[in-house]
Amino acid sequence: MSARLTPRDLALAALFAALVSLGALVSVPFFGPVPFTLQVAFVLLAGLILGARLGVLSLTVYLLLGLVAPVYAQGSSGPAALVGPTGGYLVGFVIAAGLVGWLSERLEPRSLRAVLPVALAGLVPIYAVGATWLALQLHTSNVHAVLWGGVMQFLPGDVAKAVAAAFVATALVSLPLGLPVSSRAR
Repeated sequence: MSARLTPRDLALAALFAALVSLGALVSVPFFGPVPFTLQVAFVLLAGLILGARLGVLSLTVYLLLGLVAPVYAQGSSGPAALVGPTGGYLVGFVIAAGLVGWLSERLEPRSLRAVLPVALAGLVPIYAVGATWLALQLHTSNVHAVLWGGVMQFLPGDVAKAVAAAFVATALVSLPLGLPVSSRAR
């Protein structure tokens, strides 16, 4: 694979950055400062469809865009959002896209049975970085409060989003679209 980014690569990365931004528009307040959004589904889908390199690029573009435009959850933007309670989840998105992309590039065959555990694995860095950062922001060492407020209340919805992302990715890569991950798997 060439190290150069093609215009198509850039367009796909921009598309997924936009999809993650759209996922932030669905923002439902939950217990604590972290809202429920649809972003996780698009983060996982970025890794599954784009692979590690373009998935990380896409989510990095999203983070940079959020520094100047209100594309984060609840219409927030700017550096304060990155260092606030949700900042760890935003950084975890980049790591998750990279991990899911890296694992996805190694899948053969690209069946739902193979893709679903990869999508679920993407939740680990989101929660690990996000909940750790949340605990630091809340100045608490109360593991129960951090696990409930930063992980457990979101887990059922995020598992459903991972399942949906796996279904969509499996369907998309089976089409003759020449998507980055599907073209490497042949």
